[in-house]
Amino acid sequence: MAVPPITLSFMSANYVARELGYGAADEWGPFDAATAAAFEPLGTFEAHFDAMLEPIGAAGFDAIDLWFGHLDWRWATPEHVAIARETLDRRGIRVVSLAGGIGTRAADVEAACRLANDLDVDLIAGPGSILRTNRGEVASVLRAHGVRFGLENHPERTPSEVLEAIGDEDALGVAVDTGWWATQGYDPVAAIHELSDRLFHVHLKDVEEPGTHVTCMHGEGCARISDCVDALIDIGYAGPVSIEHHSFDRDPTPECARALTMVREQLAIHV
Repeated sequence: MAVPPITLSFMSANYVARELGYGAADEWGPFDAATAAAFEPLGTFEAHFDAMLEPIGAAGFDAIDLWFGHLDWRWATPEHVAIARETLDRRGIRVVSLAGGIGTRAADVEAACRLANDLDVDLIAGPGSILRTNRGEVASVLRAHGVRFGLENHPERTPSEVLEAIGDEDALGVAVDTGWWATQGYDPVAAIHELSDRLFHVHLKDVEEPGTHVTCMHGEGCARISDCVDALIDIGYAGPVSIEHHSFDRDPTPECARALTMVREQLAIHV
């Protein structure tokens, strides 16, 4: 069976702990704040952005999912965007999606879409609590900008909850996070099959055990990573698959490089 064209990308949120220092905290918040503080100032943005991209390219990736912590619709100026585009071009890395939340108001969604347009990206994937109260307006803003939004499962415990949140809006789909399904105690392989008709993106992530969200090297946790890749092949998925591993206590780059090789080898078997 021939494998459809799957793009393997590096989730830049893997580097959430990099700016504060690996091991400096044990929760997302302080790392997130330190990243924003490092990347928002325009005077040092280019140096930080280039330093973020360099090890990604060296690890063998030519595509990324650009996390809003590294270029945020809340603070990105045209100058930030121009620097980001030039740096990405120079490094030979393309952006396949923007990653993160789209805010709580239609104006927030509009800002996120404008950033996507400025970067020539047509997909945003992340949590979307706004869909529970303002789904129709969100979809309208997305369509006006030619952008799709993939709802990434975080609090949702079953695929039916995800489908209920996105409704039948064509601009809305699913970004399966295999690690979060495992955290919630739901089989990620089953989730891929159940959500296949609305699948926009996949965040391929492993976690140590159900009930917690400590990421680990692919294949060493409970998310059935190899079986997840087989499931994507089975459903004929042809889209981006993000290698995600946002470890707090160590640089995840070597393990992400190993995961990239593992997934490429698994896909190559079916070519």
